[in-house]
Amino acid sequence: MNGMASDHNTSSQDEYLPHYLQKEDPFASKLSREADIVAGFYLTVIGILSTLGNGYVIFMSSKRKKKLRPAEIMTVNLAVCDLGISVVGKPFSIISFFSHRWVFGWMGCRWYGWAGFFFGCGSLITMTAVSLDRYLKICHLSYGTWLKRHHAFICLAIIWAYATFWATVPFAGVGNYAPEPFGTSCTLDWWLAQASVAGQAFVLSILFFCLLFPTTVIVFSYVKIILKVKSSTKEVAHYDTRIQNSHILEMKLTKVAMLICAGFLIAWIPYAVVSVWSAFGQPDSVPIQFSVVPTLLAKSAAMYNPIIYQVIDCKFACCRSGGLKTPRRKSSLNKSR
Repeated sequence: MNGMASDHNTSSQDEYLPHYLQKEDPFASKLSREADIVAGFYLTVIGILSTLGNGYVIFMSSKRKKKLRPAEIMTVNLAVCDLGISVVGKPFSIISFFSHRWVFGWMGCRWYGWAGFFFGCGSLITMTAVSLDRYLKICHLSYGTWLKRHHAFICLAIIWAYATFWATVPFAGVGNYAPEPFGTSCTLDWWLAQASVAGQAFVLSILFFCLLFPTTVIVFSYVKIILKVKSSTKEVAHYDTRIQNSHILEMKLTKVAMLICAGFLIAWIPYAVVSVWSAFGQPDSVPIQFSVVPTLLAKSAAMYNPIIYQVIDCKFACCRSGGLKTPRRKSSLNKSR
């Protein structure tokens, strides 16, 4: 505790003391033992399904790694990020929930917070890259055909560097990782914004570069895709009635885009709202029992991403192979598009 207190200046402590610097044990669970057990079982199921799903994606992709297209390479990277969250992060929180307290101390708390933010940021930026790739290939065909495999690997390097930078910034003295109010998990120290102007600048930077900006790009990309799909299918249907199967393909693409957007928003926006309120709202006004729900919901994102990217895309591929049988017909479709 004394080590953590030294990370904050004296004047900030006089004005506001976050929950983890108050007299009570910051790592003791503030939930009932029954609630911790339920949360532990929930995370165990999520962790197993996520590990199996993302592991399967990576294994199947490794069999054809030399044939992967740029968008597929990005999808594999998303699976790697989600698998990292499941393997590196979830065991810490599962053990702590079942133990009714965080059992790994401050070092474990900082490691857990760093790993969760690192892989979470990597996952979000990868989704941003996927959305841009699909936007360019559907709405700007000249750029879409220009994107090659080596561009995808350059993009991967940028994604990992971006995630590493923002996850490591708190260790440079401008931020920190701290236990959640309910005690059995750790996250970014959102409560620094209550203590100083520097803390507010840190939190605002994280929110913009690691949430608002990527989310805006994702929403913009998929909205443009949906509009493009609707307009193109109407035009094609007007000129040629032989391409009904292409309508099915476009609808599949639209559904994938909507599911990706909805999945991201459902998983992360509630957690973001609670985090922003903790940072800039009335101090300690978020009920502890309420704060745990968005955290558990956000941790489920790694589970259903493989379903969105693999199961729906598999149906899309089956529909494509069943509907477009001849090269001549495929060529006519490309021209009409």
